[in-house]
Amino acid sequence: MSSLLHGEPRTIAEASQRTEPRLVPRWWRYASAIAAWAVLLFVAALWTSDGGIQNLWTGTSDALTSVGRLTGLLASASLLLQVFLMARVPWIERAWGQDELTRVHRLVGFTSFTLMLAHIGLIVLGYAAADPTKVWDTIVDLTIDYPGVLLAVAGTLALILVVITSARAARRRLRYESWHLIHLYAYLGAGLALPHQLWSGEDFLKSTAATIFWWTLYIGCAGSVLLWRIALPLWASARANIRVVHVRCEPGNAVTVTVAGPGVEHLRAQGGQYFQWRFLTGPGWTRAHPYSLSAAPDATTLRFTAAVLGDGTAELTTLQPGTRVLVEGPYGRMHAGTRTRSKTLLIGAGIGITPIRSLLESLPQQPGEVMVVHRVRSVDEAVLSHEIHDLARERGADYRVVEGRRIPDRDSWLPVHANNWDDTAALLYMCPDAAERDIFICGPDPWTEAVRRAARQAGTPAERIHSESFHL
Repeated sequence: MSSLLHGEPRTIAEASQRTEPRLVPRWWRYASAIAAWAVLLFVAALWTSDGGIQNLWTGTSDALTSVGRLTGLLASASLLLQVFLMARVPWIERAWGQDELTRVHRLVGFTSFTLMLAHIGLIVLGYAAADPTKVWDTIVDLTIDYPGVLLAVAGTLALILVVITSARAARRRLRYESWHLIHLYAYLGAGLALPHQLWSGEDFLKSTAATIFWWTLYIGCAGSVLLWRIALPLWASARANIRVVHVRCEPGNAVTVTVAGPGVEHLRAQGGQYFQWRFLTGPGWTRAHPYSLSAAPDATTLRFTAAVLGDGTAELTTLQPGTRVLVEGPYGRMHAGTRTRSKTLLIGAGIGITPIRSLLESLPQQPGEVMVVHRVRSVDEAVLSHEIHDLARERGADYRVVEGRRIPDRDSWLPVHANNWDDTAALLYMCPDAAERDIFICGPDPWTEAVRRAARQAGTPAERIHSESFHL
């Protein structure tokens, strides 16, 4: 432990004391997708069995109300699926990866919100169909006279706030801490919708099958959040007993934090994965931040490297040895268990090089099987470059640094001095057999997408391209 306390890099032998890569069964992905669609189809079936289709032909009021019921049911089910997607259920997270779950989360979230607005509008119009001039009176009557509707209105307002602040333009203007707090209102919105369904939602209680289905869905989602987002992380953190042992400033305005604990091995982390980290330093400790491991974990230590970009990361530079740490994870599919070929291309930009560095250290490999491409603005800002150089030499990997500022007005992974190069041609020039490799990518989202696009055009199958995104 003394070498860690003094910030000395670990040797290959020390880093090799880790768990074997966990393989990810492909059927997990298919099974979870089928289950999600089955939930939505069952909701539609309940609506149909309750006369939903017949009501479409019995008059304008009944038709509007019937479609309003269907959109409300689908909105509720989609909202609960959205909560479940981000509950960190292990087999779901391992099957899809956080980047894919994030995209699905956004799609399902905005779809649910649109269906919810359609439900409100159609129900109001359906009840007011006899006298369209009394739409406002109908809104007031529904809100005041129908049990649970007032709470549902409050839940709707909470969800509107979440959706507005989740728009990319608004998200860029908010501090992470502020956005994270507001985003928690989604749980409040989902919770406030339940009394409305219980007290005035006919489709919730009209049949035993419907009642069992909806209660199972609500309890399953709530239980998943409580278990995998709260109970198990607290238990794992207490068992690991993790504390800060060393903090080191890096070139390029970054900081490396090493933590250790006697129970770290029970976390079963792998190089390339990430944790949600909380440091018990005072106010604000409840807000978690996602940081990837920048070194292969061993039985007692974890290490991450983060760019100092805001208040949360600036506080990392002031952490003191002995500070208690709470973690959620490990998460992510950026690990050896997802690899399908022995030959691998690792490519990272900026602070995205950190999981690439830990992957290089942890991947089983023979000399010549792994290539690392490190995209930097300048060599002076190349985070962990010396460590990567040493690891590559010891492992027999090919390490290349691509230096220079980004090309303006072009979505490219190349620097400005390579403006005449096509993205795919440049990738194949550096790695002619890219189509025969697994490719792991980490960096800013537009840059990552540019690399992914070049790799696909170079002939690499989508299932062999692995990336991770932390942005909602």
